[in-house]
Amino acid sequence: TKLVIKNIEWTTAKNFTVETGQEQIEELISTWDVHESWLHHSEFLKEEELKDSKQYHYRACWGIPTRRRPIPRATASVYFVIVISKFKPDTAPVEVFYRLESSRLIRRPEQCQFREKWLKDIIENKIACLDRL
Repeated sequence: TKLVIKNIEWTTAKNFTVETGQEQIEELISTWDVHESWLHHSEFLKEEELKDSKQYHYRACWGIPTRRRPIPRATASVYFVIVISKFKPDTAPVEVFYRLESSRLIRRPEQCQFREKWLKDIIENKIACLDRL
C-alpha cells in the first residue's frame, strides 16, 4: 500500500502574513498523527531578509504534561521556515520546511510524513542526559 502524505494548501506569497503563517503551521500540525496526550504551542521567532528570499521562522514546542507532572521534564521543538521567493510570482504558494531540534535534516511537509517517534526520541534522549548529570 502507498503511504499518503498529508499536507495542506499553502497560501500565496501575496496573501502571506506572519499570522497566516502561524495559522497554517497549526493547520499542518493538525494533520500529523500524534497521540492526544501530546500538547504543543507554536510561536513566531523572526523574519530574515536574504538576497533571493524572505524567510519566516517559527517553532512548535511539544511535551506530554501529566497530572503528576504538569510541566514536563523535557520538551521537543520542531522548527519551521516559510520561504517567500523574490523570483517567483507573488501568486505562487510559499515554500515550507521543518526540522527537529536534534537534527540538521531539513524536511518538506509534502515529501515526508511526520512521525510521533521523532518527538519521543528527542525527549527520551534529553531525560537520559538529565539522569546522567
